[in-house]
Amino acid sequence: LAVASRLRTNFRASDTVARLGGDEFAVLVPEVADEAEAVALAERLAAILRTPVTVAGREVLARASVGVRLARGGDEDPERLLRDADMAMYAAKTAGRAGVRVFDTAMHTRAVQRLDFEAALRRAVIRQQFTVRYQPVVELAGGRLAGMEALVRWDHPDRGLVMPGEFVSLAEDTGLIVPIGRWVLHAACQAARDWQRRFPLQPHPFLSVNLSVRQLQQPDLLEDVAGALDASGLDPGELMLEITESVLAADQEAMLERLGGLRALGVHLAIDDFGTGYSALAYLRSLPVDTLKLAKPFVDGLLLGVE
Repeated sequence: LAVASRLRTNFRASDTVARLGGDEFAVLVPEVADEAEAVALAERLAAILRTPVTVAGREVLARASVGVRLARGGDEDPERLLRDADMAMYAAKTAGRAGVRVFDTAMHTRAVQRLDFEAALRRAVIRQQFTVRYQPVVELAGGRLAGMEALVRWDHPDRGLVMPGEFVSLAEDTGLIVPIGRWVLHAACQAARDWQRRFPLQPHPFLSVNLSVRQLQQPDLLEDVAGALDASGLDPGELMLEITESVLAADQEAMLERLGGLRALGVHLAIDDFGTGYSALAYLRSLPVDTLKLAKPFVDGLLLGVE
């Protein structure tokens, strides 16, 4: 309501302001001279919304990502104009919140490509077109194989192996990371147990598997992990689940409860790539984690200037 009120009071009577749903609004401004004027108007709108509002006695910061679509003539389809402005808004969100982007045809091309890629990824989940590669973790002192990290690959029927950097972010956005992650967990646990039978090293190398924020938000995650361990026969103490520090920015109380439940199963927990976000070292004391993996940029340059 506060956002709607600000929009109403900061536009002319000839402008049209509408709420599309949720936190999305549309503004129709007739007689805009050119793109520069439209962008200036959008930036002014974003600045207006950056001013804190008071809700139930508390200050709340509301920021807006704005997409701009210019109508070049009076015969353009209104639905297409809204769709194009929506694409530009999401492009602004992707580039960084509280930004302004103007629609161009390349956005539509990318949107179509994304839809095609998403459809292919959904088919891959149904057909289980994934494979797991294992990266060894070696103790530097003696060269002993201490563990192995499970890394998922998409075995695309036409493109061959697709690396995680090309599809994991889309899987996160669409929620497909949940079934993909579940499959990886079960497949990796089974593979690790099979290797233990074939190569009886002592102690057994641990298995490391990544968990996404989406997976941690699933209420049946503990059952999934326990099921993978039971089905494979892998000892819980030989499984390490890795989370990124972005998890710590989510609902902390819920995340702590979920992490505590995983720890109670007997598995080990690690924070991967620590130092790429905004987590404080002091916060780690409240987390039931065993291992902290520092991101390389976090430690780069530590020895510079040291004699």
